[in-house]
Amino acid sequence: MTPPDSARFPVVIAHALSQRVTTSDGTLAILSEVELVVKAGETLAITGASGSGKSTLLGLLAGLDRPSGGEIELLGQRLGALDEDARARLRAGRIGFVFQSFQLLPALTALENILLPLELAARADARERATHWLARVGLADRGGHTPRQLSGGEQQRVAIARAFATDPEVVFADEPTGNLDADTGARIIDLLFELNASAHTTLILVTHDDALAARCQRRLHLVAGRAHEAARA
Repeated sequence: MTPPDSARFPVVIAHALSQRVTTSDGTLAILSEVELVVKAGETLAITGASGSGKSTLLGLLAGLDRPSGGEIELLGQRLGALDEDARARLRAGRIGFVFQSFQLLPALTALENILLPLELAARADARERATHWLARVGLADRGGHTPRQLSGGEQQRVAIARAFATDPEVVFADEPTGNLDADTGARIIDLLFELNASAHTTLILVTHDDALAARCQRRLHLVAGRAHEAARA
C-alpha cells in the first residue's frame, strides 16, 4: 500500500535550479530558478512548449548533467558534491530511464537489453528478473529478437521493462510515447502507469501529450525556462 502523502519523504529536491549556455549571441537562460520537491511514490509530468527546457530539467534532476546554478538532491544525495562516477553509482539500480528513442543496444536481444542493468547492479537473480519483466510487458516470446526485429511499441515495452527491472526508486521518462502512433502510445501509457502503480515507484516524465500529463498526480509547466505548478486534479 502506498503511504499517505504526509508520510512520504522527498526523493528529488531542486532549489534555485538554473541552466545557462553560452552562444555566439551571448548567454541563453534555458532554466531559471526552478524550485521543486517530489515525494516518494508521486507521479509528475513536466510539460511546456518545444524549447521550454523540459528535457534539460529532466536530465539535471537525474544527475545526467550539471546545472549552472542551484542545488539538486536525489535520493538523499547532493548531486553537486558527487563526481561523475559517484553520480553513476547512485543511479545504478536505483534509477530507471525510458527515452523517446528507446535507447536499446542494437546488438543485444530484447532479453539481453533488460539483463544489462541488472548485471551492472550485480543482481544474483539477473536472468530470472529479466525473464520475468519481459513477460510482464507481454513479450515473453520475443526475448531472442534484436531491436530491429521489433516494432516501435515492442521496443518501448522492452525499454520500460529495462527501466523497472532493477526495482528503481525513481523512473525518469522523456517523451515515452513521442515516436509512437496514437493507439500504440495509449497502450504504452496504460502499461507504464500499471507497472508504476504496482511497483510504487516515483515517476517523473516529460511530455507534450495532455492525455499523458493528465494521468499524473502533479504537473510542472515550463514557460521560457520558468516553472509553474498546476493545481492537482
